Amino acid sequence: MNEVLSQIEKTGIVPVVVLKNAKDAAPLAQSLLEGGLPCAEITFRTEAALESIKTIAEKFPQILLGAGTVLSAEQADRAMDSGAKFIVTPGLNPKVVEHCLKKGYTVCPGIMTPSELEQALSFGLDTVKFFPAENAGGIKMIKAISAPYPRVKFMPTGGINATNVREYLASDKTLACGGSWMVKGDLISEGNFSEVLRLTKEASLIAKEFRS
Repeated sequence: MNEVLSQIEKTGIVPVVVLKNAKDAAPLAQSLLEGGLPCAEITFRTEAALESIKTIAEKFPQILLGAGTVLSAEQADRAMDSGAKFIVTPGLNPKVVEHCLKKGYTVCPGIMTPSELEQALSFGLDTVKFFPAENAGGIKMIKAISAPYPRVKFMPTGGINATNVREYLASDKTLACGGSWMVKGDLISEGNFSEVLRLTKEASLIAKEFRS
């Protein structure tokens, strides 16, 4: 496991963020830092993603910053050039994974089946995203699918919240959990960063129950 993945594991919970306006990037990052989760996955679901990554990378270098919903090699390059430290993809696109590995990027592709997991292993990866976690069987599915692959770690994302995150973090198969409940889009668009901070603090305390 490389240093970036080790840092993600220590953090325990990775806020998965959708930013519609880049002006919200800085106050969001400040809330995450103050709340005790110095990590964020900014998703390429909006046009503001790239500028948001640049802003956070420049103003908040303490935050371990990743780019999510990366669908192409070009997006991966732009994200890393803008300051991202890792790439997360919703599925396993061999071309994107191969490109990231050739460039030396830390990449965590999404998988849901043993066949996809074996494809990830064929690239030499030992950490994958499990998505959509809750819809795909949750922690029970992770435990089942991981049995033949003892060295693999998972970053489950999708449907995880403050109520069920503990059952994921309690498993030694879980590297970290991706979640958006502390960075909800409506809170960000309303500028309600005090609530983002409160929810982040709560999430950070949960993570510390399982990560020293």
